[in-house]
Amino acid sequence: MLMDDQTPDRANNARSAMKGSNQSGLRDHNERLVLTMIQSHGAMPGVDIARQTGLSQQTVSVILRSLESDHLVVRGDPVRGKVGKPSVPVSLNPDGAFSVGVKIGRRSADVVLIDILGNVRHQWHLNYRYPMPDPILMFLKGSLAKMPEHIGAVGVARIAGIGVAMPGEIWNWHDTIGAPPADLDRWRDLDFCAAIAEFSDLPVQVGNDATAACRAENIYGRGREFSNYAYFFMGLFIGGGVVLNHSVFEGPKGNAGAFGPLLSFDETGKRSQLLDSASLHVLEADLVRAGVDPLRLWTQPQDWSDFDNLVSVWIERTAAHLAQAALTACAVIDFEAVLIDGGFPADVRDRLVASMREKIVKLDQRGLIMPRIEAGSVGGNARGLGAATGPIFSRYFLNTHGAFAAV
Repeated sequence: MLMDDQTPDRANNARSAMKGSNQSGLRDHNERLVLTMIQSHGAMPGVDIARQTGLSQQTVSVILRSLESDHLVVRGDPVRGKVGKPSVPVSLNPDGAFSVGVKIGRRSADVVLIDILGNVRHQWHLNYRYPMPDPILMFLKGSLAKMPEHIGAVGVARIAGIGVAMPGEIWNWHDTIGAPPADLDRWRDLDFCAAIAEFSDLPVQVGNDATAACRAENIYGRGREFSNYAYFFMGLFIGGGVVLNHSVFEGPKGNAGAFGPLLSFDETGKRSQLLDSASLHVLEADLVRAGVDPLRLWTQPQDWSDFDNLVSVWIERTAAHLAQAALTACAVIDFEAVLIDGGFPADVRDRLVASMREKIVKLDQRGLIMPRIEAGSVGGNARGLGAATGPIFSRYFLNTHGAFAAV
């Protein structure tokens, strides 16, 4: 998933986040700075990197030679201008580094293997009725064992780490997802990082699943178009993230953008939390009542056309609650946009966004500035992709998008 050139505002933000230094002892910082500039802008000649980072051309040349010897960057063909020497664009080497992302959901788990550009090299999927630690750990172990088939032994040696995206307090969701409390309670005292360390020596980072999805949208998706926005991501339940000045804001406890508990009202005035009125578990219940296997929602590739009548009703009902939540979020922060994405087919997402746009203009907007309602673009892979960015960004880039807590 290649990055497009950034807007001027975003480029200025990346430049101002950190300036380079020509002093000795800061080589690692300056290497990260150069890699971050290339990751943000795409292929760049050394002279442009020097100008935008404030580093001398000589310093940049030394750094680029070092990064090239480490296989992290590659030089392109010279581009000849009207005058002077031809410029040589430098880009990230897609085979230079890799990372593993693990998405643990309430109905399914995914393991994704990405390269330094964010391309998904391979993906493994596991469905279940409810999440249990041992099967998920075995699934991850088996996926790691298969990675040499896809990137070779050299590629495996370049894996930066494992990022895990999971919902908070899984053990408290037994009533909603229909799991025995004693089974889910096994998550309560589980040291997930220690459990992974029994079969892998890769560093592990753990974070909230919706925040991970927001990070993926901000780095690789349409989030690059907006400096400040609220992000709603719908899995079995709904969560989200907050982006301020192009960076994911996680809050002091990592729970910013937890939109699920927001209150909304149906047409009768009945009050409920958003997670109970605008989530896919509501559609699951509709399918069960209609005699349709709810696991069909999570089967890959996703095709919901056989029960579209139920999906259409769910979209209209959900859009009304999401429109209320979008305005509520904008009462706290003046977001320029609200992005909607989730673990559903792209056509379902687009229909949901279109319905939201129709409904939000009918709500009481006094004292508020109407945000743009837009579809996200990363899709159901956002949580796994966002999880995988944690280790690779921690190791190679400056922290301009927020990061998982290292464990």
